[in-house]
Amino acid sequence: MAFSSRISRRSTAFALAAAVTLLGLASWYVFSGRGTGLLPQSSWGPWRDGPQVNHWGVQVRVNSWSRAAEAHVYMGKAEDFTMKAYGTRASATTDMDGTRFTLTPDGRITGQWPQK
Repeated sequence: MAFSSRISRRSTAFALAAAVTLLGLASWYVFSGRGTGLLPQSSWGPWRDGPQVNHWGVQVRVNSWSRAAEAHVYMGKAEDFTMKAYGTRASATTDMDGTRFTLTPDGRITGQWPQK
């Protein structure tokens, strides 16, 4: 009888430790920015205008729960794209004139004209 009780306590302790470890890993994944797509839409701040670079307009929003930002880059109706910096920096280059944009997870966006 004592042997069976000891085994069930070990099984319960192991299951609890595994659950805590799994919950910790899931929390790290989501809140580090890598799992931002799993967060509710309400965790995103409003779109705000960013700096204009080489006649390109920029709007940026930042997630308040994790290290993540999104940017909408556009030049009228000619070209537009969305950048997603979820946990790490994102980069993109425009097709029209080769302007290179970099977005950081804290919402800073920079642009650089191509070297001629």
